[in-house]
Amino acid sequence: MSETATLAPPSPLADRLLRMTEPATIAMAKKARELAAQGVDVINLSFGEPDFPTPQYIKDAAKKALDDGYTLYTPVAGIPELRQAICDKFRRENQLDFQPNQIVVSTGAKQALANAVLSLVNPGDEVVVFSPYWVSYSEMVKLAGGITVELLGTLENDYKVTATQLETAITERTKLIMYSSPCNPTGAVFSREELGEIAAVLARHPQVFALADEIYEYINFVGEHVSLAQFAEIAERVVTVNGFSKGYAMTGWRLGYLAARQDIAAACEKFQSQITSGTNSIAQRAGVAALQGGRASADEMVTAYRRRRDLVLEVARTIPGLQTPTPSGAFYVFPDVSAFLGRTAPDGRSIVTATDLALYLLADAHVAAVAGDAFGAPRCVRFSTAAADDKLVEAFRRIKASLGKLS
Repeated sequence: MSETATLAPPSPLADRLLRMTEPATIAMAKKARELAAQGVDVINLSFGEPDFPTPQYIKDAAKKALDDGYTLYTPVAGIPELRQAICDKFRRENQLDFQPNQIVVSTGAKQALANAVLSLVNPGDEVVVFSPYWVSYSEMVKLAGGITVELLGTLENDYKVTATQLETAITERTKLIMYSSPCNPTGAVFSREELGEIAAVLARHPQVFALADEIYEYINFVGEHVSLAQFAEIAERVVTVNGFSKGYAMTGWRLGYLAARQDIAAACEKFQSQITSGTNSIAQRAGVAALQGGRASADEMVTAYRRRRDLVLEVARTIPGLQTPTPSGAFYVFPDVSAFLGRTAPDGRSIVTATDLALYLLADAHVAAVAGDAFGAPRCVRFSTAAADDKLVEAFRRIKASLGKLS
């Protein structure tokens, strides 16, 4: 047999897949499940998923939709009742005046984000991503052919990027900025003053749009949630993304939405029409009920999340070397673990990176977390606090013991 006959054929897969990576959150969750399947008592703090059930009144609305035969295709941008309910929510809670033709309902906030990026970013455009950031932001930019410019907030400023940093990062090729508030992974919340300063920078650069991810809006421990679109001088260039997974414990329902000026919304609708078309009919009817039912269930969850945050911080701050800012929202803690890098585990493995540390904690403490590399912060680790109180206390007891073994 000739030498050439033994060569593997070229991969048939598209080159774009080579530029993309699997989300680190999903990858770590897989590892945790594999270990748990072997009978190991794993505490999984890798996923950002509420451990509360979907409120009963929302489930009842879904059951009624089924009984009423609401099972046909829906309009690409969402059913009229839901789009109107979203407009009412923006007007009531955010002082933002949108019309239904400015709303696009999608299969989760992730699709809404992707719709916006793929509708705005051309190959070669620069996208300034406030870092630490949610893992999929940079991958979406890659898919659009854009160039991610990571702008890292400092630990001293609770990881929040400043207006001064943004001003220095903008070039003639900048098309978009992306950020979340409350932030995944840090839990940081931008104040009105901070967003006002960022809006002032954007006002000086009319070619730059903003994608504001507000999926954690209701999980806020400091009171006021501020939307970037509230600043009139740049409102027309802001795309606001939100959804139901966090505030209403509706992760599996896959229901999100965006609000933008009409031409951008129409572009997102056009894009979605060729990918998924309209979102699940039953979920949309449930979404209408969720918005019309108010925030009482979300406020109950926030009370629990605040308590859990405080429980975790109480233990975390007894661990020498772990630098853990106080999250103002969401359900994560995001400590800087620099003090543990360069050490050695009891089995001889070297802890060089945050990924090494996360894998060590999974193997030794049987606690799953996600290394900060995927979030643009390679010296940090993210722990979800969306778990029962006793699980969190036990997890950080284990973590403290395992970190104490490093030499």
